[in-house]
Amino acid sequence: MESLRNLYKIGVGPSSSHTYGPKLAAERIKSLYPNASKIVVTLYGSLALTGKGHLTDYIIQQTLAPIECIFKFKADALPYHPNGMMFAVYEEEKKIDEVTAYSVGGGKIEMPGVENETNQEVYPQKNMTEIIQYIEDHNISFYDYILEFEDEEIEIYLYHVLEAMFQCVEDGLHTQGTIPGRLQLKRVAKMMHAQALNTKKESERERLLVSSYAYAVSEENACGHTIVTAPTCGASGVIPAVLYYCYKQLHMEKKDLVKALGVGGLFGNVIKKNATISGADGGCQAEIGSACAMAAALYAWLLELNNSAIEYAAEMGMEHNLGLTCDPVGGYVQIPCIERNGFAALRAMDAAVYSKQLGYIRKNKISFDAVVKVMYETGKDLNSAYKETSLGGLASNFEFGEEDE
Repeated sequence: MESLRNLYKIGVGPSSSHTYGPKLAAERIKSLYPNASKIVVTLYGSLALTGKGHLTDYIIQQTLAPIECIFKFKADALPYHPNGMMFAVYEEEKKIDEVTAYSVGGGKIEMPGVENETNQEVYPQKNMTEIIQYIEDHNISFYDYILEFEDEEIEIYLYHVLEAMFQCVEDGLHTQGTIPGRLQLKRVAKMMHAQALNTKKESERERLLVSSYAYAVSEENACGHTIVTAPTCGASGVIPAVLYYCYKQLHMEKKDLVKALGVGGLFGNVIKKNATISGADGGCQAEIGSACAMAAALYAWLLELNNSAIEYAAEMGMEHNLGLTCDPVGGYVQIPCIERNGFAALRAMDAAVYSKQLGYIRKNKISFDAVVKVMYETGKDLNSAYKETSLGGLASNFEFGEEDE
């Protein structure tokens, strides 16, 4: 498995696969063909169908101007992955090359036939069963395992990630207005946070606070501001919400939150290695489901649960998001994406609490690796209309009114 640096990336929204990935692909083309007189990029599959709402053409044009973007709305996706794009490179009006690139999720790109920048595998274990076996054989913790295989600066990097997450929460909580796009969706995180602070019923207040933190990040993401892929842009509000709540309401120290962030990342790495974190490939279960599992694991770690209970929490976080469709209304990372981040943050914390109680009563019969496998199989079985194409689900049952134009 790759370094956690390749999972947690500080960048801009609204989509790791539709914005972050295409930006990296455009930068790669720019470096490979510095003398090109003209470049034409054709977007296929999910990149074509929801590229406008996800700002795909905008980010490519900003990165690789001058460039022409063509949307193949009616064409099938390219064979390797739904998020495919083809760059035609010209010099003096003559096409000299054609390069295919895939944005496979979490901001990672793959370009067959082109020497890609290699992401070194740093963890020899390939799944959670092997990881837990290793840490128990060596009598170490999940975090010790990270320190054993990552470079010596990984802790500093995780601190930077945590600070970026917290800054995003705070920016979102102090901003009002309307999110760009035809939906004209009002930002509500600041108001939700104020309502939470004025709510007398403790249980309701605490859940509203968590939700407001998730909304804050998700609204920042929808506006194209700086976020952390955790594991994607579309699911970037879940983990920061749980960690910020632990910091502000539970008064946990940042040094402990950094360790928890790493532990959650291990579970995200397993999903990325053995399944997918791409909504275009696996539906929203691959994004929100993954984030929920990661947040459940890190919260269970902060509750000082044992290895089995941490795995159980993560398994529940994923299990109860199985089959979740990716159906962004209008192609924007707004409805239902923002709301789902809030729900997933609460569900993650519930999963950890469930694990704390149920883990002492009976052993969980479903492993984390098993539910990851099921998620991947479910994603493959999902109709393409429910995988970030905006052709089905909520996206196909929403009518823009005059106020949305």
